[in-house]
Amino acid sequence: MTKQTLAASTHLSTQKDPLLDFRNFLYVVWKHLNLPDPTKVQYDIASFLQHGPKRSIIEAFRGVGKSWVTSAFVCWLLYCNPQLNILVVSASKQRADDFSTFTMRLIFEMELLAHLRPRGDQRMSKVSFDVGPARASHAPSVKSLGITSQIAGSRADVLIADDIEVPNNSDTHLKREKLSEQIKEFDAVLKPGGRIIYLGTPQTEQSIYNLLPDRGYAVRIWPARYPDEERRAKYGSKLAPLIGRELDDKPDRVGAPTDPQRFSEVDLNERELSYGRSGFSLQFMLDTSLSDEDRFPLKLGDLIVMGLNPKKAPREVVWGSGPEQVNEKLPMVGLPGDRYHRPIFHDKDFLDYEGTCMFIDPSGRGKDETAWAVVKMLNGILYLTAVGAVRGHGYADKVLDMILDCAKQQGVNVIKVEPNYGDGMFAQLLRSRSQIKYPVLIEDAEWAKAQKEARIIDTLEPIMNQHRLVVCSSVVEWDYDSTAAFIPDEVNKFRLFYQMTRITRNRGSLAHDDRLDAVAGCVAYWLEWMARNTTLAVEQRKQDLFDQELARFMENALGASLQSSPRFF
Repeated sequence: MTKQTLAASTHLSTQKDPLLDFRNFLYVVWKHLNLPDPTKVQYDIASFLQHGPKRSIIEAFRGVGKSWVTSAFVCWLLYCNPQLNILVVSASKQRADDFSTFTMRLIFEMELLAHLRPRGDQRMSKVSFDVGPARASHAPSVKSLGITSQIAGSRADVLIADDIEVPNNSDTHLKREKLSEQIKEFDAVLKPGGRIIYLGTPQTEQSIYNLLPDRGYAVRIWPARYPDEERRAKYGSKLAPLIGRELDDKPDRVGAPTDPQRFSEVDLNERELSYGRSGFSLQFMLDTSLSDEDRFPLKLGDLIVMGLNPKKAPREVVWGSGPEQVNEKLPMVGLPGDRYHRPIFHDKDFLDYEGTCMFIDPSGRGKDETAWAVVKMLNGILYLTAVGAVRGHGYADKVLDMILDCAKQQGVNVIKVEPNYGDGMFAQLLRSRSQIKYPVLIEDAEWAKAQKEARIIDTLEPIMNQHRLVVCSSVVEWDYDSTAAFIPDEVNKFRLFYQMTRITRNRGSLAHDDRLDAVAGCVAYWLEWMARNTTLAVEQRKQDLFDQELARFMENALGASLQSSPRFF
């Protein structure tokens, strides 16, 4: 089907037949179903369905009836052009079958659509069916599939993805990656000039619905309440123009229901109490920010970012959160609203660091990186002064030399190596090479038995929350520039500060965590060192008190003994 033919079938509201405007058709369907008149939001969704771009995403609050409206839209498409092939894909096969079953029932129950009823020699099931005037074709007029079904081999003029993302298939990074690959198949089955329409509710910032705009999809959001200025800024151009115009006309509508015919103020309040703030924000306001704040514990805003001297640091550094401390010049890969902060104060006196540690997370010939980080310590504050990474061939001499050159430049005292490659072989290779390049103490780190994601978060979160991790601004710039030559899908995944802000306690939440793991390993070394030295200090204090008490006892005992003993002259 050509682009011009599809456009003709979906932009016919200027013709004489009033039903060629989908909004009129929707009204007729609602009357057949004994429903109240379509609401203004339902009409607005209908208009976007008819006149929207070839790649579109509809995000509307739960219960607005977007799936019902879209089922009517499928009937309208076939009413306008019976030769169309429409494919419906959902997260589960049952969900997709329910969509096509409802569509077929409308065709069989409405006299207006009687001419579309399948003939005896045509396909007629809830899985796939033809409409009466359709010519012979390998592809049925309407077909339903689950996202995990065999999509290859199907052909469609219009593909409708109805709630393809659910918690079960998107709660870890690996599952989201798999889902992202599966939906790429949509373009392969689409006929030239065809349309893809997503209906759904994003679950988190990493939802595939939030990634699709980078692939050319236009997004429309219809929240249940009129948003305030802060939330409206988060929606940006994605907010439905209808909602934006109504807010501009009457700014005092903020917080009121956008579709009072569907949900009243009382009803929304009850649902907010039932769902909770985060649940309501996701399901009815389509705002993921609250969910992300709870789910992603590591924030860039908790770091102190400044230029660092490789040999000395200020006696004291104080974190600040005011607008004057926000650093807008550094490249940002954090979550929306997250920012780097400069210190509000640092002492003019600079002291030598108490020590410097490098941690290495080795890799073999796979897609992972051999990553290393350098963290220094002074007065209980940790300073991240260098990060490096090489993809693949982590055991080559040139990589070992890069690591040792960095260690020499940074004045590293000890190198800790995670023994996850060759059972300690990497450390042995590095020791041998260090005799030539830079003699330094090289030790195997303790084998991490706990789940990696939980270990990294438990190590970094307390230090970052206390604003005791200072990052050199050159590290932020290097980290951003280091992946510029990677393919677009991998540019962010290898960046340290992207990994830092996207890690969760779910196993497999990150595709790559090498740089973050190296930083966490360094921080863990200093936490252990500080804990060990604190214990030694306590023991030393106990010994000092004991010695003082013993000295007093001896002085008193000896003094009394001397006084009571006979004197000789």
